[in-house]
Amino acid sequence: MKRQEEEDVVEVSDLYSTALPWPAAWSVEGVISALEPLTLKSRQERMQEVIAQRLSSVTVVMDEPHDPHNGAAIVRSAEAFGVQQIHVVPQGEDSFFVSTGVARGTERWVDVIVHPSPAEVIESLRDSGFTLVATHPDGELLPEDLVNIPKLALVLGNEHEGIGEVLMRAAERSVRVPMRGFVESLNVSVSAAVLLAAATRDRAGDLPADDQRRLYARGLFRSVHRAGEILANLQPC
Repeated sequence: MKRQEEEDVVEVSDLYSTALPWPAAWSVEGVISALEPLTLKSRQERMQEVIAQRLSSVTVVMDEPHDPHNGAAIVRSAEAFGVQQIHVVPQGEDSFFVSTGVARGTERWVDVIVHPSPAEVIESLRDSGFTLVATHPDGELLPEDLVNIPKLALVLGNEHEGIGEVLMRAAERSVRVPMRGFVESLNVSVSAAVLLAAATRDRAGDLPADDQRRLYARGLFRSVHRAGEILANLQPC
């Protein structure tokens, strides 16, 4: 596992993964059947209640993020507002690092998808029907307008250079965060939190049923002590 100088900073592929964490022989329903009886009823109900509110209609694109603490804060905000997937285009051939101290367990719930190039993430999101909306100081949209976009991909730029040219050209709309201070500048993670709060307000949960079950199984696996050992001693189903 690659690490930067700070002890709590890890490569995103080591922390977040869309891959299922249990052996391939086990089905989602098999994992639920095996592990659900080992969790408290209140825990099961809480997970199911939260998962029912998860969103597939809002996502975030981070263009060449630099600061691992900002990156983790954005992921944490996404989890807080029910956003299931985040897309990342790393800087060149560098990896995307996050601070585990800031992430605070969001790896259990959020899918972080790393793309090798802006072109790939653009194609993927457009094929899925998303509208790319870039954050910009002069954006024509206000935060409250985002809730009216059926499938929203919020594009966030690098802390130093902002959004790269390729993603900026691809964005169909732009949004600004109104400010009244002397310096019109917000940390990228703060801007993300403000915009996600507005974009997700009053949206009903829309995660497909299969994805909800997969997320529930993953939550059970992450919650049950030694879940991997338990499954290893049972017949896969």
